[in-house]
Amino acid sequence: MLELRNLTRAYELGGERAGVFAVSLQVPKGCLAVLAGPSGSGKTTLLQLAGLLDTPDEGEVLLDGVAVSSLPERTRCDLRLRRLGFVFQALNLVPVLSALENVMLPLQLQGVAEAEARRRAEAALDRVGLADRRHHHPGQLSGGQQQRAAIARALAPDPLLVLADEPTASLDHAHGGPLMDLMAELAQERGVTFLVASHDPSVISRAHRVFRLADGRLVEAP
Repeated sequence: MLELRNLTRAYELGGERAGVFAVSLQVPKGCLAVLAGPSGSGKTTLLQLAGLLDTPDEGEVLLDGVAVSSLPERTRCDLRLRRLGFVFQALNLVPVLSALENVMLPLQLQGVAEAEARRRAEAALDRVGLADRRHHHPGQLSGGQQQRAAIARALAPDPLLVLADEPTASLDHAHGGPLMDLMAELAQERGVTFLVASHDPSVISRAHRVFRLADGRLVEAP
C-alpha cells in the first residue's frame, strides 16, 4: 500500500509559490489510482515525491507502512531500482536496445542472471502483447507499442508500485483506452499499485480511485 502523509513540497515558479501542500492520501494494493487535475495542479510534483525522485519539505511517503522518503539517498535509490517501476511521459526507452533488452535492463542492474532476466523480460513482453516485437528497437514500434514496452520494463522487476506520468499523452483515444485497460488488469492481476498522473478523461474513467488536485492541494478524494 502507498500512503502519502501531509506532503508539502514548495518552489518558486514565475515569481509565485507552487508545488503541493499538505497532501494526504492512501492507495491500497492492487489499485489503479489517478492523480487528476489541470496543468500546474501539482500532479507531477506529487508523483515525483511518491516515486522517491524528490524529497518533501514536510510530511512522509510510506510503502507498506514503512516511512521511506526520509531514508538516505543510497537506500532510496535501491528502493527505486527494486521496488518501484516508472512509465515516463517521454518513455526513456534506450533507442539502441531492442524491446527485450530494454525490459531486461533494470533486472540486470539488480544483478539478476542473464538467463533469468531474459525469461522474466520475455514473460513481461508477452503479457503486454509484444512477444512478436521483442527484437524490434523503439524506433520500429508504434507509440502504443512503445508504451507497452515501457510498462513491461516497469513490471519485470516485480515492483510494489508503478508510477506513470501522462501515459496516454502521445496516444489517440483508440490506443490510450486499451493501454489504461491493460494497467487496470495488471493492477488487479499482479497486486501492483499503479499511481498515474493524468488529465485525460479516458484515463480518469478507468481508475479504481481518483484524487483531484487544484493549485497543489487535494480537493477531492474517494
